[in-house]
Amino acid sequence: MSTLLRQLIEQAQAWSTLEIVAVALAIAYLVLAIRQSIWCWYCAGVSTAIYVWLFLDARLYMESVLNGFYFIMAIYGWTVWNAGRTPDHDRPVVRWPLRTHAIAIVTIVLLSFLNGYLLDRYTNAAFPYIDSLTTWSAIWATFLVARKVLENWWYWLVIDVASVFIYLARDLQLTSLLFVVYVIMIPFGIVSWTRSLREQNS
Repeated sequence: MSTLLRQLIEQAQAWSTLEIVAVALAIAYLVLAIRQSIWCWYCAGVSTAIYVWLFLDARLYMESVLNGFYFIMAIYGWTVWNAGRTPDHDRPVVRWPLRTHAIAIVTIVLLSFLNGYLLDRYTNAAFPYIDSLTTWSAIWATFLVARKVLENWWYWLVIDVASVFIYLARDLQLTSLLFVVYVIMIPFGIVSWTRSLREQNS
């Protein structure tokens, strides 16, 4: 048995029931988001609430705070998607101007540099700059999902590819594998939402 496979099995055996439920709901969230089902926000809400508790218990306080943000965004996402529904149609997919994304990207880079500098100087954080960049990008991308903006998928593609390597470098093979699954699923989201946008405009 290879070392990698052995490590994956050991990590899987170490997972608690709560972790398994949280991961399953996180995957369900992505599948339902691809299908534009409002139920994705219920899965996100429960999954992130579990992660808030798990990260607090593990003393990973920033991760806990981030998942607290995700929980709030799950409520916000459900509210926005529900408000945009009609008896016959879900909230429509939209695209935002390139200028909006350019401003967002510049802001994310600046915040990440500042955040990374502080983490690098005052903590023992691993990969402070990359970790900051993926965190701030994830905050923005989550807001785009809530507003049903097509471009969210491209942000997530970059974020999740980076996360695969970050978790591998930290010997979190099972978590890295989860993000590989996310990366594989994202193109389906791009295709599905693009098709919906074209149908709306036809």
